[in-house]
Amino acid sequence: MNITIENIDKVNAVITAVVEPADYTDKYNKALKDAKKKINMPGFRPGMVPTGLIKKQFGEGILAEEVNKILQDGLFGYIRDNKVNMLGEPLPTEENNSVRLVEGESFTFKFELAIAPEFNAELGKDDKVNYYNVEVSDDMVNNQVNMYRQRGGNYQQVESYEDNDMVKGVITELDVENPVSAEGVVMLPKYFKNDDQKALFDGAKANDVITFNPSVAYDNNEAELTSLLKVAKEDALNHKGEFNFQITEITRFVEGPLDQELFDQVFPGGEVKSEDDFRAKVKELISNQFVKDSDYKFILDVRKYVTEKIGKLEFPDEKLKKILLANNGGDQAKVDEQYDKSIEELTWHLIKEQLVEKNEIKVDDSDVKEMAKEVTRMQFAQYGMLNIPDEYLENSVKEMLKKRETIDNLIDRCIEVKLGAALKEKVTLVESTVSAEEFNKMFE
Repeated sequence: MNITIENIDKVNAVITAVVEPADYTDKYNKALKDAKKKINMPGFRPGMVPTGLIKKQFGEGILAEEVNKILQDGLFGYIRDNKVNMLGEPLPTEENNSVRLVEGESFTFKFELAIAPEFNAELGKDDKVNYYNVEVSDDMVNNQVNMYRQRGGNYQQVESYEDNDMVKGVITELDVENPVSAEGVVMLPKYFKNDDQKALFDGAKANDVITFNPSVAYDNNEAELTSLLKVAKEDALNHKGEFNFQITEITRFVEGPLDQELFDQVFPGGEVKSEDDFRAKVKELISNQFVKDSDYKFILDVRKYVTEKIGKLEFPDEKLKKILLANNGGDQAKVDEQYDKSIEELTWHLIKEQLVEKNEIKVDDSDVKEMAKEVTRMQFAQYGMLNIPDEYLENSVKEMLKKRETIDNLIDRCIEVKLGAALKEKVTLVESTVSAEEFNKMFE
């Protein structure tokens, strides 16, 4: 097969492929023989249908299928071998519609190509990019430590009420002919909408009777009143007066102790021996997570910096819109709406590809597996589970790697992490220390 390419301009080309009889004859004849074995026709035994009859009824379709296979293999082989930096897929020209497939003849096909723009994505020490070190505050450490302690906490009965305690008792409506009354009612006064009503429970003890107004306390919330008074929903707002609440029990959630059992549970291995050690390890844990977040922000800043440095690239807009139109089921409005964003993403994709190649970034199966483990650990860490058994971790990773889409996403993350590490060594980092609040605002 003879294939040639003609550059119309920097970003547009036409590729021409001439399929000769020598390219397809043997494969076409083999396909006819295979068809003869499978085709059933009335009046003929299986496998005995004359070749001429098969050609007459099915020959053009069989020939078209074989020519198309040869054409696709030849085109993409040529594009690969000649390193044609093509965007999207080759677009067949209207001339191809007039090609009639007749055995023994040559067929000429033409395709339009969208060519990627040429540019040089080069970064060195002259390039300055921001890098943010996030300060881990004492409050952040305290909050994390408290979260671990809550996992080992429990509810205990106490003598007098304090904010955030839970009270249980009997509620009785006052000054009505048929009062509502319910036993075993549980309340958390902290969540009252009215501060004056909350204050009525301050310092209360078991067996005390507190007079309060539930309707005011819950700001006439129908759902809250229905649950509290144990009445029908449609009747809840009819009880706007005062009630007595006789406290039968006060319970308080008490966090677990900061002891060796908790230290070993969160950080197995016996390295943590004291509260100071524990807090230091928690701080290190939070800090390591922020390093990952800072690295991600660094890549975003690299993207912005290098995109502005290279400037606006020239793209074959007409052809790209045709490709997008085909990929979006002919929805022109959607293509017009998303085109600028698509070009923005395509620009970064091309830049990143070049940076990955120049920095010799490689990803293998072990990288993907480690990234899958890290993703799994992060997912469980959100629920306070830091130490996942190896067997469970391996099974979880095995399930993740069954999906092609998941593997592709993991590969992308591996590339991004390795690229970020390489570029941090190449450019000049403009480092600054910021609070977590300041850092998070950068993503708004």
